Amino acid sequence: MKRKRSILVLCSLCFAISSCSPRDFLTRRLAADLIATSSGFRAIQSFQMTTGAVSNQDYLSPEYLALQRHGWISATHVACPSDLQPAPCWDVSLTPSGVDTFRGLLAAADAGKPVFHIPVARRELLAVTGISKLGRAADVEFTWRWIPLNEVGAAFYSSDLHYRSTASFRNYDDGWRVVQGAPRPSQPLDDALRDAEPAP
Repeated sequence: MKRKRSILVLCSLCFAISSCSPRDFLTRRLAADLIATSSGFRAIQSFQMTTGAVSNQDYLSPEYLALQRHGWISATHVACPSDLQPAPCWDVSLTPSGVDTFRGLLAAADAGKPVFHIPVARRELLAVTGISKLGRAADVEFTWRWIPLNEVGAAFYSSDLHYRSTASFRNYDDGWRVVQGAPRPSQPLDDALRDAEPAP
């Protein structure tokens, strides 16, 4: 009788374990895997480069200032087109060094265009630093950094600077998932990455 009861308990335990998925338990490891493999986190950061007439606001942006420091662009004052008010405006062109730097980064279809995009960086997850659960919802705090993909990316992003973000998770019938596009108070991962603060 005792042996039958033990077998029954073992069978029940095996059934309970087999009906659970590893995604049913939101561990730091699972949260890290789900964040790192999400489309929002894996999206490549690109930079839109504009040559020709640009506004003073764009010309004084951190990216254009970095391009100036590296000697990749030069500019002269120019009359503002009607869609680029207020003055001053700048006529931006690539220097010979800039042409050499950007040539290998341009898509063939963008060659010769005044506006083009180049990939500059990707994200790397460093650690999940905390999980706060409430019922079938959770907030996961994590740290990450930019990894430059090329010389231009290295001019814009330092891999030594770490960022802290918080992403929202929900527990569905097939396990935990990163919230990709929900209204607040749940914060989608895209918003969490956009709102990231440098980590202390």
